[in-house]
Amino acid sequence: MSAAHPAHHGRSIELMAISKQWDSVKALDGVNISIPAGSFTALLGPSGCGKSTLLRIIAGLEVASQGKVLIGDEDVTRRPPDKRDLSMVFQSYALFPHLDVAENIIFGLKTRREPKNLRTEKLQAVAELMGLEQLLHRKPGELSGGQQQRVALARAVIAERSICLMDEPLSNLDAKLRHEMRVELRALQQKLGFTMVYVTHDQAEAITMADQVVLLRAGQVEQIDAPRALYERPRTTFAARFIGTPPMSLFEASALGPMGRQLEKDAGTNLLLGLRPEAVSPAEDGLLKATIAAAEFQGADTMLDCLIGNEKITVRASGRSAFVAGSAVSLSFAPEELALFDKATGARLLKSQKLIETLRS
Repeated sequence: MSAAHPAHHGRSIELMAISKQWDSVKALDGVNISIPAGSFTALLGPSGCGKSTLLRIIAGLEVASQGKVLIGDEDVTRRPPDKRDLSMVFQSYALFPHLDVAENIIFGLKTRREPKNLRTEKLQAVAELMGLEQLLHRKPGELSGGQQQRVALARAVIAERSICLMDEPLSNLDAKLRHEMRVELRALQQKLGFTMVYVTHDQAEAITMADQVVLLRAGQVEQIDAPRALYERPRTTFAARFIGTPPMSLFEASALGPMGRQLEKDAGTNLLLGLRPEAVSPAEDGLLKATIAAAEFQGADTMLDCLIGNEKITVRASGRSAFVAGSAVSLSFAPEELALFDKATGARLLKSQKLIETLRS
């Protein structure tokens, strides 16, 4: 790596029908994912959904019970980690406390017996890239969490691997630092061009950084999509509830009265209806008659929890208007914003012409 930091050339990763079984527990069940070369892919989902196991299978730290792992076009399913051309950054930064920052960063290069002048040149380039020039002679114990994280990243970057795997690397940092590191990480990945696979349970992290988000649930892929598509077109009630801060409101069709009954009749099944908080607004003549259960002022916005019967809908209203808990409010929404889900299966329904006409009437 010269001082000009040439890009690493990322390689694609293909996961084919990956399953992982431990005794009676199925951690992964037939997972198929394509990760394009040079892309940033986030593996997202609640604890225990299998995302870390999947990352360890890509790394070669675990072997899949079934299925294949391809890196580039090579089958690496049985290949050890050091033969997969990848680097890893974990939640614990795993820095050597007795070595200074410089030694921590070049540790891997030393074990690979790279010549000293080359190590020094690469170290300078990476230290400059990561803003660590002033810290090279300090020990990890003298650094803040964010600085330690940068050292762990620098160690991954200096290895010049085509793939970088990260497992919850920002979860030990405070909110402000997490936000700054997200921006830096994304910029770094784009600048160097390696393929990034990033595990997180934090949907804000996945949505702000990734080119594609793989949403996992109980060892299976729930949805793979670009962040915007995942937000705007969740394919299941699980995706709708998991993505968004606050998430999509889901409520029984009966909350819409006669119109809701007509929608269920047209769809031929019981429905759950979904609306994003910003898609609903207080209006004089809104279709939904509700009671404000709680109003939380957030500056530019006020988040309203509104009750329609026993159904709760979250509304993102302007922070400038005054809302009082307990008062009545009528809410309107644009028909095209309403998502329809099959109540029994949780699957998103495509709106037929008939349904669209019912919504517009």
